[in-house]
Amino acid sequence: MTEEPQSAILWAPWRMEYIRGEKEQGCIFCNRIPRADDRENLIVTRGKQCFVIMNRFPYNNGHLMVVPYRHEGSLERLTPAENAEMMQLLQGCARALREAMNPHGFNIGMNVGKAAGAGIDDHLHFHIVPRWPADTNFMPVVGHTKVVSEALQDTWEVLQRIFAHMKA
Repeated sequence: MTEEPQSAILWAPWRMEYIRGEKEQGCIFCNRIPRADDRENLIVTRGKQCFVIMNRFPYNNGHLMVVPYRHEGSLERLTPAENAEMMQLLQGCARALREAMNPHGFNIGMNVGKAAGAGIDDHLHFHIVPRWPADTNFMPVVGHTKVVSEALQDTWEVLQRIFAHMKA
C-alpha cells in the first residue's frame, strides 16, 4: 500500500474582508497607476510596461503581484514587450523576496477569467507568494487567525529598497 502524497492547503479566512467588503469603483490596478504615493498604494517598483504591487490581502508575507499598466483581461492580447517585462519583473520579485525573506519556495500563477478563480478578471496580473515549510500552521485552522509577522508598510520599505538597488 502506497501513501497518498500530502498537499498543502493555503487557508486564508481573513480574505473574507476582501470578499465581503465594499468594492472599489473602477479597476484597483488602474486606479493606483497615476497616484504619486507608491508607499501608500503598496507599489514597490515600476517598469516601462508593468509594475509590482503588494497584495493588500496577502496569503503570506511578501505576496506580490506583477501587473501590466494596460488594462487587459486577455492573455492572448498582451504585447511581446508586456510579456517580456512581466517575466523580468517576476524574476526580480523572486530575487527581492529571497533577499528580504529567505523563502524556501514560491507559488507563482495567474488566474485568467472568473471561472479560473480571478478576483479581478478584467486586468491580468501574476501572483508570487513566498512559501516556507509549515507556513500553513494551526492558527488559521483552529483560531481563524492568520499570523502575518510584519506590517505591510514595513515589508514595502524593505522590498522597495531592494528593487531600487536592483535598478541601479
